[in-house]
Amino acid sequence: MSSLFSIPGIDISTEPEDLVCYSYDASIAAPSLPYAVAWPKSAADVSRLVRHAAEHEMAIIPRGAGTGMAGASIPTVTGAIVLSFERMRKILEIDTQNLQVVVEPGVVNATLQKELDYKGFFYPPDPASMAISTIGGNVATNAGGPRAVKYGVTRNYVMELEVVLADGAVLTVGGKMQKRVVGYSLKDLIVGSEGTLAITTKIRLRVLPQPEDLMTLLVVFRDLEAAGTAVPRILAAKVIPRALEFIDRSAIDVVEKYKPTGLPAGSEALLLIELDGYPATVRKEADRVASVCSLLGGEVTIAEDRFARERLWEARRALSPALKYMNRRKINEDIVVPVERLAFALKELRRLSERSGIPIVSFGHAGDGNIHVNIMVEKESPDAYRQGLDLVREVFSMAITAGGSISGEHGIGILKAPYVDMELKARELDIMRAIKRTFDPKSILNPGKIFSQAPRTFEDKDSQIPLFE
Repeated sequence: MSSLFSIPGIDISTEPEDLVCYSYDASIAAPSLPYAVAWPKSAADVSRLVRHAAEHEMAIIPRGAGTGMAGASIPTVTGAIVLSFERMRKILEIDTQNLQVVVEPGVVNATLQKELDYKGFFYPPDPASMAISTIGGNVATNAGGPRAVKYGVTRNYVMELEVVLADGAVLTVGGKMQKRVVGYSLKDLIVGSEGTLAITTKIRLRVLPQPEDLMTLLVVFRDLEAAGTAVPRILAAKVIPRALEFIDRSAIDVVEKYKPTGLPAGSEALLLIELDGYPATVRKEADRVASVCSLLGGEVTIAEDRFARERLWEARRALSPALKYMNRRKINEDIVVPVERLAFALKELRRLSERSGIPIVSFGHAGDGNIHVNIMVEKESPDAYRQGLDLVREVFSMAITAGGSISGEHGIGILKAPYVDMELKARELDIMRAIKRTFDPKSILNPGKIFSQAPRTFEDKDSQIPLFE
């Protein structure tokens, strides 16, 4: 490990192999080499690195585990330093009296989940990449997951952040209390800002006791619209599932070819529904779900034990990696629509696919209207890629028309930046840019993200296929 510049006590590398490893993430965005990679071990290290960057007007790119889907951790300017937080991965405190934990940003989500489980607690946000994604990265993108329908997303659990500002100053925002209404909530502004406003070095999170019982149901539908209609009707029946996942026909076919798990063939859509709570309550809710789905033609099966439940979730987790075996280039997006418009959105996605002749594989978090839309275009074809991007714009337009958004949990990064003005008004963008200038007047913190209007371009090579959604 060597470097063309050094800061005593901080590991920094400019070796080509290190630069390549930190030049891309899990998105299809083209790789871009940083000038250097640094591995801080403390907030003081981060502060010194940022001060150096500010003095020399170098960009700082914070990076968790590189599982992002929008290219948010890829350098967009020359002379950038990637800050990798893989050496700041301590769980500093588990406070069961206040239902809180304090962690460093490099802690892997699943690691925290396991430690809490030993004590009978859990941290609800559960992105599908939780086995490798970090809490710091989850905070940067306000990550969600299957449990968001009942428990919310990362922002709902962040109580306090220690951050390094663009001048190197260390600041703590938020607090240890549930109730606090003093001034603007800078904490909530930083969550989801993709490292463009400040760099997080310590995180206080709210946690919850583990529920007493779990029950998982698989519902098979022969009609796509019926599956979409069932979701708001389940919620209207006063049942809020722990998870309510949707898998369409094309996704079922793909996963069964890749890793057969026994998902029923010939169905138009599946709902994977998990309930939690007190045993008696869970049983009553399961009866309500079964009643709603049966009236719409759904065939309900209850997982008999933990192994059956895990087999169903294994199929859900296998969806994204399975798409690699379609031998096509994947343009993956996530949109979100109001739940009552879910059936409309699913029908429109099917119509767009049939009209364009481009396969669209859809699945996702139906309970909160978040659909992962995977547009599968021919490889090595710039024309096919351009057609795919035209389809992306149509998908986004459909979501906005339905009262939804172009991003439910992936963030904006590089890849969605050209489409932001489809959803946000000019005045909103002006205010956001003004906030960015206030936090980061020299624009050294993850520049080129969120507001960049650079169009996507075709890279004539195999893309990085995202492994998790």
